[in-house]
Amino acid sequence: MVRFACSRVRVGDSRAPNRHHDALEQHRAAWPPDAEDESSGLLPLSRDGPTLDKLLSSPLTTIGGLRIVPDVQLADLDPADSDLLVLAGAEMWDAGGGQSFAAAAQRFLAAGVPVAAICGATDRLARAGLLDERDHTSAAADYLAATGYAGGDHRIDQRAVVDGDLITAGPQSPVQFARATLGRLGLASDRTLEAYEAVPQRGDTSAFPELMAANGAS
Repeated sequence: MVRFACSRVRVGDSRAPNRHHDALEQHRAAWPPDAEDESSGLLPLSRDGPTLDKLLSSPLTTIGGLRIVPDVQLADLDPADSDLLVLAGAEMWDAGGGQSFAAAAQRFLAAGVPVAAICGATDRLARAGLLDERDHTSAAADYLAATGYAGGDHRIDQRAVVDGDLITAGPQSPVQFARATLGRLGLASDRTLEAYEAVPQRGDTSAFPELMAANGAS
């Protein structure tokens, strides 16, 4: 099961885009939930705002127009009841938001629960000091360097990087991000993960039977 969380939002927040209310880049994090519907990932969706609660029954609209109804507030997420925290790309990261999500990531990592961050979410983790001592990747090296973080020596020029409980990827690598996340959770064999990347990323149809076999199809 995938649970969707939102943070508190400010009504009439001037930072909010005119059309894309919450600016989540759903395509950055769509692969892990779709790839394994038995996973229990946690996907936080909204931007920070300290005043009013948004009703959980009120849908959020992603940057691509996907409407999602959160079923829990970010502050209510408990690492002890979670298997994964996913931080997807969103406009709020580069606008200086997302502190509450970085705090949640710190709680999850301290509890030994994996955190997967892609695209701009890595910026916020860098600013929070969570990448200073952990191997990671992101967009171009200058992107994270601009945060002034101390983890430049731990940046690895790969599509996705796993260091213990932290998974990171750049904006160009959602499939590799999903593969690394599923691998860290032990949800598929190396052979299946290779096939999973080969089919959508490289268009290698020869790997499709492996995916069918992994899904129990005949």
